[in-house]
Amino acid sequence: MIRHTTASLLLQAGVDINTIRGWLGHVSLETTNIYAEINLETKARALATCEVQGNAEVQKQWRDQPDLMAFLRTL
Repeated sequence: MIRHTTASLLLQAGVDINTIRGWLGHVSLETTNIYAEINLETKARALATCEVQGNAEVQKQWRDQPDLMAFLRTL
């Protein structure tokens, strides 16, 4: 219980999962990945780092690109 709690808290604090793997003495990272599935807060923080920030230009849909449509009609 102490190992699991400590590993979970280290992961929540941002410690790299591979470092935690070494600390726990796991041979396989798959064993340590159990701690990566621990709570929704950690998952939400990870997803938040993947979100596009600021005024990202939205790309046109392929159907809204006249040059591409003209090329496709020639096929």
